[in-house]
Amino acid sequence: MADRDYYEILGVAKDASKDDIKKAYRKLAIQFHPDKNRGDKAAEEKFKEATEAYEVLSDDQKRASYNQFGKSGVGQGGQGFGYRAYTDFSDIFGDIGDIFSEFFGNQGGGGPSAGRRGGSRRGSDLRYNLEISLEDAALGKEIKIEIPRSETCEDCGGSGAKKGSMPVACSMCQGSGHVRRSQGFFSVTTTCPQCQGQGKTIKDPCKGCSGSGLIEKKRTLHIKIPAGVESGSRIRVSGEGEAGPGGGPSGDLYVVTHIKKHSLYQREGNDIVVQKNIPITTAILGGEIEVPTIEGKSARMKIPPGTESGQIFRLKGKGMPYLGGYGKGDQHVIIQVTTPRNLNRRARELVLELAKELNEEIQAAAK
Repeated sequence: MADRDYYEILGVAKDASKDDIKKAYRKLAIQFHPDKNRGDKAAEEKFKEATEAYEVLSDDQKRASYNQFGKSGVGQGGQGFGYRAYTDFSDIFGDIGDIFSEFFGNQGGGGPSAGRRGGSRRGSDLRYNLEISLEDAALGKEIKIEIPRSETCEDCGGSGAKKGSMPVACSMCQGSGHVRRSQGFFSVTTTCPQCQGQGKTIKDPCKGCSGSGLIEKKRTLHIKIPAGVESGSRIRVSGEGEAGPGGGPSGDLYVVTHIKKHSLYQREGNDIVVQKNIPITTAILGGEIEVPTIEGKSARMKIPPGTESGQIFRLKGKGMPYLGGYGKGDQHVIIQVTTPRNLNRRARELVLELAKELNEEIQAAAK
């Protein structure tokens, strides 16, 4: 190993705090870890360098000797101390064992902590897609659903063992739920592949569940849909997911709502948009009309004289409720003026008289 300065290796100043040294080592250890750089000798050497530097600079006594006498003061002399001294993560990292958790935690099957955990595991969460009407989304509703899921076997209570028998300690991990394997100059703790971290195996399995501790069942639930949900809203029902293996706690159920397209209303956030046709006489003279609302009741709305097609009027507080809050959005009414067709003679005469009265030019009036 080249005779490089330990501070230079870690990229810290000579007056760096212990916390700064720890953070610098954490970054380098994850970057150059041999498991992330298989076959890369340069990365392995950098990992060893960083480990050696951290071992010295993290110890007050060794650091003081190094600052005064260099590597000779700590008995290194460039002989690869980090390679000789460390064979286990717990020896290397001590109180910063979490350095490798973010690396090993992404390797699948859990990291070392998963293996040491042992005992029963939590069941999986479930998702249920629920299609509801816009009215149900506006008013809220209790809906009955049926879900297939894994439940704890009643015959064995989730243990997987036949009645009168019990699971035994796993022969591979001796009941600890984890095993240690060597990788080069260090060892790694992983979940036991034989018992999947349970620490126990079943010799005489339950016939009802074939030793899994779980059986498939359909369960009927009554789900309360709160007013104001949208497409994509998630309703969490605690403990109604898959049962955990080995009698572990159940996961959760997530009901995801999907709102059906409505023939009359269009939703825009918490507002409702509706189109309303009115006769031309009401548009000209003004008046009062009834407008349907999402609540199922009609609301009366005034139309001012001279209203044109496309004008929008607002009914305050007649929209969708705010989910988990107070108040409602508005309803916007788009007016469409209906033009009459197939007028009789008298009606045509009246229209012509109106046009003359308003000094409007008649273009190609029909006979």
